[in-house]
Amino acid sequence: MSYTLEDVKRVAEVIVDSKYLVAFTGAGISTESGLPDYRGPEGVWTLRAKGLKPKSPSKPMELIEPNPSHFAFVDLHKLGILKFIISQNVDNLHIKSGIPSTILSELHGNRNLMKCINCDLRFSKELIGWNNHLHGNGYLTEKEKSNQPRCPQCEGRIISSIINFNDPMPQKEMEIAKKQVLICDVILCVGSTLSVFPAADFPILAKETGALMIIINLGETQLDTVTDIRIEAKSGEFLTKAVKEVKKIR
Repeated sequence: MSYTLEDVKRVAEVIVDSKYLVAFTGAGISTESGLPDYRGPEGVWTLRAKGLKPKSPSKPMELIEPNPSHFAFVDLHKLGILKFIISQNVDNLHIKSGIPSTILSELHGNRNLMKCINCDLRFSKELIGWNNHLHGNGYLTEKEKSNQPRCPQCEGRIISSIINFNDPMPQKEMEIAKKQVLICDVILCVGSTLSVFPAADFPILAKETGALMIIINLGETQLDTVTDIRIEAKSGEFLTKAVKEVKKIR
């Protein structure tokens, strides 16, 4: 490992001393669950750019479970330290781990959720009877099918909450995320190369408004030169140790 026990203690101390801790998470936190990331050395886009076939998930998505990274955030939330999570991930693992949706802004959507294009109401696929085999993926760019379920509240068109390339970012999630970074005093960035914008604007904004920045990631990130603390590590491994230390010194 490229970090030391002193690194673990330092991060734990900053977390304990924080008044309003916000986390920013990327695909790197889910690799330990068997999902490939996107821009790491073996990431989906990295391999495609080299003309190589991307890795597939280790098992069907419905069988993918949260890992120690996700549960570390749950522990920090239960301790009353972690106030909010801004995530780039669509894998639903934060919710599955036990993080309340009220403290989570999923900037790129959630593979398990559909939304009304008119009133922005969110639904699980099960709740509205959405079947991908019958109704398609429901992406904004796809032509609407006549048999697709409609919004039970306003009869509006229902689409996938996932944000694809060139789709507009979700206004509500963006506004909530901005409010959170403007009041946080520590921004904990985990498992992200911080190279996807406008999502990566939020850690930058937090830093510009006075927050201390911590980055935990395997591989370089776009903000390595401006962060206050930089840890080169697997997120689950490091966060488990850091949370254990938090509980000791709190």
